[in-house]
Amino acid sequence: MKKAALHNLGCKVNAYETEAMQEMLEKAGYEIVPFKEGADVYVINTCTVTNIADRKSRQMLHRARKMNPDAIVVAAGCYVQAQAEKNEIDPCIDIVIGNNHKKDLVGILKKYEAERSSQKSLEEIGRTREYEALHLSRPGDHTRAYIKVQDGCNQFCTYCIIPYARGRVRSRDMEDVVREVEELADNGYKEIVLTGIHLSSYGIDFDGQRHLADLIRAVHEVDGIMRIRLGSLEPGIITEEFARELASLTKICPHFHLSLQSGCDATLKRMNRRYTSDEYYEKCCILRKYFDNPALTTDVIVGFPGETEEEFQQSYAFVDKVNFYETHIFKYSRREGTKAASMDGQIDEQTKSDRSARMIALGEKKRKLYEESFRGKEVEILFEEDMMLDGRKVQTGHTREYIKIARQSEENLRNCIVKAKIDHDLQIIH
Repeated sequence: MKKAALHNLGCKVNAYETEAMQEMLEKAGYEIVPFKEGADVYVINTCTVTNIADRKSRQMLHRARKMNPDAIVVAAGCYVQAQAEKNEIDPCIDIVIGNNHKKDLVGILKKYEAERSSQKSLEEIGRTREYEALHLSRPGDHTRAYIKVQDGCNQFCTYCIIPYARGRVRSRDMEDVVREVEELADNGYKEIVLTGIHLSSYGIDFDGQRHLADLIRAVHEVDGIMRIRLGSLEPGIITEEFARELASLTKICPHFHLSLQSGCDATLKRMNRRYTSDEYYEKCCILRKYFDNPALTTDVIVGFPGETEEEFQQSYAFVDKVNFYETHIFKYSRREGTKAASMDGQIDEQTKSDRSARMIALGEKKRKLYEESFRGKEVEILFEEDMMLDGRKVQTGHTREYIKIARQSEENLRNCIVKAKIDHDLQIIH
């Protein structure tokens, strides 16, 4: 039996695709082994979101080649897709599979083995309108399953390479999504996360016939699924109607990731983010109107080209005002091929590091305040795994708000949903 090892780089969408490729290989008779010496095939699902991601992708490809010089090395995904126009595919790679062709992995491997000549399966991703049909019946996480429902992005934020690597918006057929969720429910999964490259755009390529709310309603009807989380959302999708609809669906978790990037309007304009800080704040207020103390999380970029100290302070003050549960901070990384890379006013690394540290400290303060607001309150926890904490064996899981909880218990609580009050028996961990 041939052995295959897979390694994923990047986002939750990439993780879903990697698990789908693993399932395809298993069904084709491959034994899946850890990513170390001894595999016959190495599949690296690459990332290109930053220059650092490019470097990590190259490093993993070279590591695979060194681990077994005779193995077949497969480079899939965003890094090789973005490199395609430059015709700079690394010679250590045997097979190149671009986005929208991962479903063909097994067939491409067979062709390579028959011909023993390099294979390249790439297309001009910006022109395709076809959603790549991938399917997953048993993800690696035994309680929570990420479901890819959308690919591509039409936004073209000035710092982002992803529209060039992933192409335009393409949505997955709603019935296909529901079939996958039903299979996951039959296999015991209680929580699913709907995810995509630009989830808020789901359905815009369906001629206005279906939207994200329609998909959520359909998934909500699946028996056995107890929780539904949503991946990253754009502020524009949050309306009174949308929030009211979500609040009426009991399986929806009150945990919303609204991408911000900056709290300064001038910076947002340079980023081509298409909303103002006031408009963003209004969306947060709408969610808090329909959900009781929801967990609002976000991303913030510091040190974007042209960001003055005054602009950073505006962004800092805005993050302070919103009171996010979690704020993921990123120092701006110059990405070749984007408009921001050639902008004037590039910020030096020391300044970016200083601003990042200040924003991280603020985010940590806000996280603790939010978690403390649940002390003494009854919460619902989906237990997921065992771990050691302060020398004790505990079972951990997440509340509907995605607060991580630890509980010392002799009974096996994995994949069980338990209601309990946060006190000395239930410990919040991070």
